[in-house]
Amino acid sequence: MTEPTLRAGLTQTKNAYDRMAGTVEELVGMAPELEAIRQANLEHHARLIAAAAEQGVRVLGLGELFAGPYFALETQSMWRGLAESSVDGPSVRFLQQQAAAHEMVVVAPIYERAGDKFFNTAVFIDADGQRLGHYRKVHIPKGKNETGGFDEAFYYQASEGQAQEGSLSENPFFPVFQSRYARIGAAICFDRHFQGVMSELARGGAELVFSPAVTFGRKSQRLWAHEFQTDATRNQLFIGGSNRKGSEPPWNIEYFGESHFVGPHGPLPDRSGHPELVIADLPLAELHEPDPAGWNLLENRRSDCY
Repeated sequence: MTEPTLRAGLTQTKNAYDRMAGTVEELVGMAPELEAIRQANLEHHARLIAAAAEQGVRVLGLGELFAGPYFALETQSMWRGLAESSVDGPSVRFLQQQAAAHEMVVVAPIYERAGDKFFNTAVFIDADGQRLGHYRKVHIPKGKNETGGFDEAFYYQASEGQAQEGSLSENPFFPVFQSRYARIGAAICFDRHFQGVMSELARGGAELVFSPAVTFGRKSQRLWAHEFQTDATRNQLFIGGSNRKGSEPPWNIEYFGESHFVGPHGPLPDRSGHPELVIADLPLAELHEPDPAGWNLLENRRSDCY
């Protein structure tokens, strides 16, 4: 059931494990600590979920690869030890308990292992703790900017597309799920840049799209607000972009944060009283009202010319 106004939240945080190696060269010695890293981040996010619930949040999007540091800044095979099942892995089980306890829908981006394959995956958990389904990142970046390099292809592959029972969308790459409070989808980080991603989610019925990211650099920061605003307007959507904020040793790259929600009519004010949460009231009823500009883009779009 969709509510006319929905209080939604985003986390804006960073790796919570406080005993990280001091240099990249020392990281390999941290392999025995991977479960401690995961546990520290689960406990940190449990506190954030509770804080969000106290402020009335009904749907919460966590950050990309939330259960650890952003390790794709270099290539260390040991980080594959953080990968887990998107069905019954420790992070999913833990968040199912949290979601049920707070009657909150949680979108949880994890590092997934499925057999011998690895993916960057968002798991959708309903307000009763039931798993609705998952989405896997479609576009996998490898490159560098003035701040640092990233090689995600070393760690996980692109989504192969997977039809899922319960998805409202016919597109197997971009599922949409009916949660207790709204129809939701996701576009993890790099996927947000590609033309057609948000329109496919809208076509699949999404009212709210979460875009969890770990992003940094001048161009990314310049476009961070503009891309979401354009897509929300064109596709009659609410979009929540979550970025890490601060730096994580030993790489010490600065993540600029600036997490926010936008809708078809512009940015939404942050109602949060917590430094690691962004909270907004989404007037979902506006999605079904006449376009104040008179554009009605979705109704007037021609399908015979592009």
